[in-house]
Amino acid sequence: MANGKTNGEKAVKIDYLTRVEGEGGVYVRSEGGELREVKINIFEPPRFFEAFLRGRHFQEVPDITARICGICPVAYQMSAAHALEAALGVTLPPEIRALRRLLYCAEWIESHALHIYMLNAPDFLGYESVITLAADHPREVERALRLKKIGNQLLALLGGRSVHPVSVCVGGFYKVPRRKELECLLSELRWAVEASQETLKFVLTLSYPDYAPDYEFVSVSHPSEYPMNERRIVSSKGVDIEPQDFEHVYLEEHIAHSTALHSSRADSGSSYFVGPLARINLNMDKLMPTALKAARTCGVSWPCLNPYKGIIARAIELIHACEEAIAIIGAYREPAQSRVELKVRAGEGCAATEAPRGLLYHRYRINDQGLVEFARIVPPTAQNYHRMEDDLKAILPGVLNQSEAEIAQVCEKLIRTYDPCISCSTHFVKLRLDRR
Repeated sequence: MANGKTNGEKAVKIDYLTRVEGEGGVYVRSEGGELREVKINIFEPPRFFEAFLRGRHFQEVPDITARICGICPVAYQMSAAHALEAALGVTLPPEIRALRRLLYCAEWIESHALHIYMLNAPDFLGYESVITLAADHPREVERALRLKKIGNQLLALLGGRSVHPVSVCVGGFYKVPRRKELECLLSELRWAVEASQETLKFVLTLSYPDYAPDYEFVSVSHPSEYPMNERRIVSSKGVDIEPQDFEHVYLEEHIAHSTALHSSRADSGSSYFVGPLARINLNMDKLMPTALKAARTCGVSWPCLNPYKGIIARAIELIHACEEAIAIIGAYREPAQSRVELKVRAGEGCAATEAPRGLLYHRYRINDQGLVEFARIVPPTAQNYHRMEDDLKAILPGVLNQSEAEIAQVCEKLIRTYDPCISCSTHFVKLRLDRR
């Protein structure tokens, strides 16, 4: 971080925000002690995944999109597979569908454990990193590492490897696990349920800023399941649509100061919020029993509007993911075939699933040879981008009289509550504070 003062102007520059995935920056300008401008500058180079998916065979898409993110590759695979299956008119058997939810549970376990303990908790406890946190809280960090390992083990078993899994295909899986292979993880998952409950107790001891704006929360919603991999899109402001209507209600636009797109409501241009807090606020009654009891008895009033308490929502979802994983394994019957037969045809399909950090939307058009003619991917961090700027505009006026280091800390803490995956959003944070 560099500090400067020239002719009454002050500047703070944090070259790279730590404890987020990707690179970006924040620009803050004030005059006479009043906030004039806030920009989140995502400067990581564009990834061009949508462009180089064109001309590829549809079965290549899940494998390629998994490379968008090393933390949440399953979300990209699932969204791609579901969208392409919609284009091809494919219906999955219940055994394959259950395995896909199990794969999602694995990703939520490893990602939520990583974010809660290693990326977000140091902010609340005043530590620079998880390394310094471990010196005073070794039990919590050991718990985090074991939880993440369990998620990775389940990912590897279902996906062929824990990073950028390779077993998912349109129509199912290239290979499915034997029941006895899954049962080998049950004892660890039972421990993980208890460890997740301890995680919730841990985050409930943290001190949270008093901030609760009027968000529009948006998530996938299913009539009988906690949202992960299918059905409608709903919001706290009355939206209730099929995935194919997503682009009519929520728009992306280019903005000059970022390589990521800016998402907003089509009718009002207003921002919205996706992620664990949105999911619980909109779907709490569909949590697994232990997670639901934890949500109801944790002392948080739902719906919760405080973004800093997203870490509590993640801890509850961690309980849910471990609990549902156990239930799926207990009911698992090995399918006769790992994937359904596909008849290639021209078509267009879309899907919305729930990545650990929020709703993820994909749309594809393929020709009669099965080649991709069009691809659109709308990541959760890009959707939260506008909302993060709005939050900073609301919070910063109250801290402009503080030091540059304190202002930078306020920005970083707020942004990290969203668990941003910046590399995904470029298809964050370097701070520049300009005081006049």
